[in-house]
Amino acid sequence: MSAPQAVIVAAARTPIGRAFKGSLTTVRPDDLAAGVIRAALEQVPALDPTTVDDLYLGCAEPWGEHGFNMARVVSVLLGLDGVPGATVNRFCASSVQTTRQAFHAIRAGEGEVFISAGVECVSRYAEFGGAGGGREAWRNPLFAEAVARGEETARTNETWTDPREHGALPDVYLAMGQTAENVATSLGISRERQDEWGVLSQNRAEKAIAEGVFAREIAPVTLADGTVVSTDDGPRAGVTLEKVSQLQPVFREGGTVTAGNCCPLNDGAAALVVMSDTRARDLGLTPLARVVSTGVSALSPEIMGLGPVDASRQALARAGMTIEDMDLYEINEAFAVQVLGSADALGMDPERLNVHGGAIALGHPFGSTGARISTTLINALQTRDGQFGLETMCVGGGQGMAMVIERLS
Repeated sequence: MSAPQAVIVAAARTPIGRAFKGSLTTVRPDDLAAGVIRAALEQVPALDPTTVDDLYLGCAEPWGEHGFNMARVVSVLLGLDGVPGATVNRFCASSVQTTRQAFHAIRAGEGEVFISAGVECVSRYAEFGGAGGGREAWRNPLFAEAVARGEETARTNETWTDPREHGALPDVYLAMGQTAENVATSLGISRERQDEWGVLSQNRAEKAIAEGVFAREIAPVTLADGTVVSTDDGPRAGVTLEKVSQLQPVFREGGTVTAGNCCPLNDGAAALVVMSDTRARDLGLTPLARVVSTGVSALSPEIMGLGPVDASRQALARAGMTIEDMDLYEINEAFAVQVLGSADALGMDPERLNVHGGAIALGHPFGSTGARISTTLINALQTRDGQFGLETMCVGGGQGMAMVIERLS
């Protein structure tokens, strides 16, 4: 008997707000997650939500309002007291990991219906970077030398070299912007190329909004005062290379990463309903997509932006496919430099990459980005009548994740 297939039967995301000053700053993460999961479940009225086997919720910083096993809090908020919940943390890929867990459970025959969701509300962090003294207070002191070296590299903007070659630990705590600068120096990716990609992301998002593309995937959020939020805060109309090229580097003097070629800080949530193909058939559902394969990889934390390369190669190999077989692909735009470096290494066609813009324009609410990209990729495959898509992203701490999906409707 062949193993059941894992299919996605519903997908939804909230608008993405700008952290601290955007449209979703007043919304708690558990409330935001509950709302988008409810919207996804409403897409499959034939499904009895009480039969969901497990609720997996991705979150990159699961403390404060994001804490107390938020997944279980959300299941109770939804009135699903009999549905278990697990909060999952793989930083930026947290809600790719949740889909991977649902995929594995279904293939193993250990459940038939799962919610794969993610949320991050940076605006709601009690103290950005961490409570109780911030990140510095939490660092393992064995990395002190690595941290000091990373800070020196940031001051001098020297070309990155692997510290392991000199018998030293890499800086696992290195700020993401510094890792992006390391990718730029190690691969020789220019500021101009990064700016061009940042502008392209904004322009593509602007066009997609005008064509109503995102309206098909966004579940509006109603605020406490009755205001309805239905559009992303981030995309900017009329962005030009001339304007972006005037921005100053953010992370490193003499560097190349600016606010115009990296993602902002954000609030948002997204959710998928994943089930076995047999259960979908029993319910009379036509699935949106099938999860074909996944991959996860690791590399030096100091060049974490290149994580998509090996993860994508794994996922493609497990699918028995190549990059040429993909109709569309999405790389999370944490930074333009890591998108460009990863796309170059994988031989991606820029015309098939992030066709409706990416996180530079839309935003990157860490824990929700995996499910958000899945939702956007399915939408894009439908819009462009494509069959196979690859989503991938770099992950803080030096990892990468990837997933191949096949559009079914």
